[in-house]
Amino acid sequence: MTNANKSLTIAIVAGEASGDILGAALMRELKTRLPELQFNGIAGERMQAEGCASRYPLERLSVMGIVAILQRLPELLGARKRLARQWLAEQPDLFIGIDAPEFNLGLEETLKNGGILTAHFVSPSVWAWRQKRIIKIKRAVDLMMTLFPFEEAIYRQHQIRVAHVGHPLADELPLQIDREAARKRLNLPADVKVLAVLPGSRGSELQHLSAPFIAAMNVLQQRDPALHFAVPCANAKRRAQFEHSLRELGSPKNLHLFDGQSHDVMSAANTVLLASGTATLEAMLLKRPMVVAYKVGGFSYWLFKRLLKINRFSLPNLLAGRDVVPELMQADATPEKLAEAVWSQLNDAHKTREIEQLFGELHQQLRCNAAQRAADAIVALLKDHGKLA
Repeated sequence: MTNANKSLTIAIVAGEASGDILGAALMRELKTRLPELQFNGIAGERMQAEGCASRYPLERLSVMGIVAILQRLPELLGARKRLARQWLAEQPDLFIGIDAPEFNLGLEETLKNGGILTAHFVSPSVWAWRQKRIIKIKRAVDLMMTLFPFEEAIYRQHQIRVAHVGHPLADELPLQIDREAARKRLNLPADVKVLAVLPGSRGSELQHLSAPFIAAMNVLQQRDPALHFAVPCANAKRRAQFEHSLRELGSPKNLHLFDGQSHDVMSAANTVLLASGTATLEAMLLKRPMVVAYKVGGFSYWLFKRLLKINRFSLPNLLAGRDVVPELMQADATPEKLAEAVWSQLNDAHKTREIEQLFGELHQQLRCNAAQRAADAIVALLKDHGKLA
C-alpha cells in the first residue's frame, strides 16, 4: 500500500510546450496518489499551475536545429550544470525528464551517478535516428515511459525498465470532433472552408516556416478568395514573430490569429498545414487531414539526413506505417508545393473520409489512460527502490 503521508520531492524538467502538457497531466495523477508531493524544475504555465516551482524559463529550452542549439549551447550547458549541482545537493527522491533528450539525458546521467532515481517520459526517437543513444539511455535512466506501442520492445531488448503508457492527449481529446461548435467558439463562419496554419511553437521553427506558410496562404487565396485561415499562436512572443513576418510578406485576407486555442482551431478547420512535431499527433487525434512540413538550417538538415534511418517523419504516417498525409521536407517545403498539397486535401472528400476513419482507429489504439499508467509506473519505481512503503 502506498504511503500517501510520506512527503517526497520530485525534480522535473519539460523542454517545450508539449512537454508542459504531458508534465501537468502526470503531476495531477501523482498528486492523487501522493498528496504531499512537491515539484520543482523547469515548467511551463500548466505545470506551474499544478504546483511546480520553476527554476529556469521553459521557453529558453525550446530550440530546434543544430545551429540554433549551438548558438544557445553555453547558456543551456550552464543551466544544466546549475540544476545538477542544486539537485545533487538537495537529493530529490526522483528526477523526471520530459522529452528534450539533448538536455535531459545528460542531466539524468549526472543525477543517476549521484544516487538520484531517474525516469524519462517520452522515448527519444531511437527507432528513427541515432540508435546508439540507447547506450546512453541505459546509463542515464532507471525507467523509460513510452507513448507509442512500437517503442516498448526496443527497451526490453536492451534490458531497460520500460512502461508503455499511451498518450495523454489521446485520453483527453474526444473521439468525435464537433467542427460547428469549434467555429462558434472561435467566431469563425460556418459556411466556408477553413485552413488551420501552425508554423510551430519554437522561435526557430517560425524562422524557417513562417515565410513559406504565409506565401502558401496567399497562393491558396488566389485560388479561392472565400478561403479562411486560422493561426493559433503558441504564446505572445510567437505571435509577435509571426505578425512581423506578415507585415514583411503581406497578410492574406480572411486571416484570424488566436492566442493559443490550437485544439479549437484545428477542430474548426477542414485541413491543417503545420510544422512536423507533436502538433501532427494533435491534428491526427482531432481527425483532420494535414500537410506536414519540416525545415531547418542548412547544416542542421545536412546532419539530420545522415542520421535519419526512416523514410517518414510525421507521427501519423509513422503510426499508420504508410504514407497517409503529405510530408514536405526542407527544399520541398516551397509555397507552391505546400499550397498544391493543401488544395488537394481541401477538395478530396473521399480521401478526407478515409483519413478520418484511419485517424479514429489510431486514436483508439493510443487511448490507454496514459497519465494514470505513467503515475503507476513511477509509484512502482519508487516502491522498488525503497522510497515508499
